[in-house]
Amino acid sequence: MSRPNDFAVSEAPAVQTQLDRLAALSVPQGRIGLDVIKDLCAHLGHPERALPPVFHVAGTNGKGSTCAFLRAALEAAGKTVHVFTSPHLVRFNERIRVAGTLISDELLAELLAEVFDVAETHGIGASFFEISTAAAFLAFSRIPADACIFEVGLGGRLDATNVIPDPLVCGIAALGIDHEQFLLSPSEGTPDDPFARIAFEKAGIAKAGAALVTLSYGPGMNETVEAQAERAGTYIVRAGSDWSTAPEPDGFSYQDHKGLLHLPRPRLSGPHQTINAGLAVAMLRHQDAIAIPDAALAAAMDWARWPARLQRLEPGPLTALLPEGTPCWLDGGHNPDAGNALAQHFREPRPYVHLVIGMLANKDPHALIRPLAAQLASVTVVPVPGHEWHAADDFDYALAPEAKSAEGVRAALEGLDVKDGEVVLIGGSLYLAGTVLAANHQLPD
Repeated sequence: MSRPNDFAVSEAPAVQTQLDRLAALSVPQGRIGLDVIKDLCAHLGHPERALPPVFHVAGTNGKGSTCAFLRAALEAAGKTVHVFTSPHLVRFNERIRVAGTLISDELLAELLAEVFDVAETHGIGASFFEISTAAAFLAFSRIPADACIFEVGLGGRLDATNVIPDPLVCGIAALGIDHEQFLLSPSEGTPDDPFARIAFEKAGIAKAGAALVTLSYGPGMNETVEAQAERAGTYIVRAGSDWSTAPEPDGFSYQDHKGLLHLPRPRLSGPHQTINAGLAVAMLRHQDAIAIPDAALAAAMDWARWPARLQRLEPGPLTALLPEGTPCWLDGGHNPDAGNALAQHFREPRPYVHLVIGMLANKDPHALIRPLAAQLASVTVVPVPGHEWHAADDFDYALAPEAKSAEGVRAALEGLDVKDGEVVLIGGSLYLAGTVLAANHQLPD
């Protein structure tokens, strides 16, 4: 059975009371826009207008990792940072980081109750994400910090975070097709081409006077981003022309108008993390309000953490089910671009991969299997707790070893025949990743 929205539980009764209110909210089918969050913020006293300097990040893949690099660099420079990201993996508190630490249960319960009470008093039919975003606005407007980082939840143009009026700088990570039912729904004045439409929605976070720092996409997507920037009255800082990265033996180089940097290899796994790190560095170097020394940028490469994104699991109850020393990786990616990143990560050296996969029913079941096909030793399909999910019959056996089913991740790991030199990858959903981290006693902090 599928639970509504992004289900969440808490051991704190006061928090659980508010989470139950969140879970009772209906999904706003057909209702996409900023009117509700604007109305809610107005009745809360416009906290979105009283934030510390904001770094606003959109994208299909990599936006969360970019936020992690931004936070790491700012904190390495001695700055205090608020961060709003989504979704959570294990605890709702992960969404709201206040002055460097996850929001306390006491403050979370108070803020959610305050937002809910205002919404109900004024008859505002806010969604799960709108309530959550408004709670973050309240926390960040009331507690001092040097900077805020906001990750877009869905799209950009019509995302609840896009009521922030004057961000310090905006960034767009890698773009691809995802959340088609929302981002590609017919709408007047939007591009017909699906890739241009995705770019249109993501670049909708552009604001006058704030640099829009981007990667380089296909020609049509680049043109769409340029049009959005022009419409907003700002300028683009694009990879390949305004800033660049290049691999080096022990890391990578970064270059822009301020000069050349030699940075260490990011601790976050995968070649794509160099691109995400470069985007974060470019955002920090194309604003003048907060000084970030080069040493802090270098330190950020090691400091940045982002769970369930090519994360190697530590010894714990789940990994103990595998032969000693077997690498067990966890990744919440669920679209073709994420699959390509995984395939690139496991390409050299080329181990055989035992894939334990749980994917939501509204995702492409082959998004990970197609890129990884040549490297798969086995495929085991598991449920995604609390959600509708793809069963083994939904996967094309011509692409990979015939998928088998298991009642859960623990049973899947117990049933693997892992040989020396092979690895295990658990992937397909951030919701599944959250249950894995909890079961392996690795709560994100």
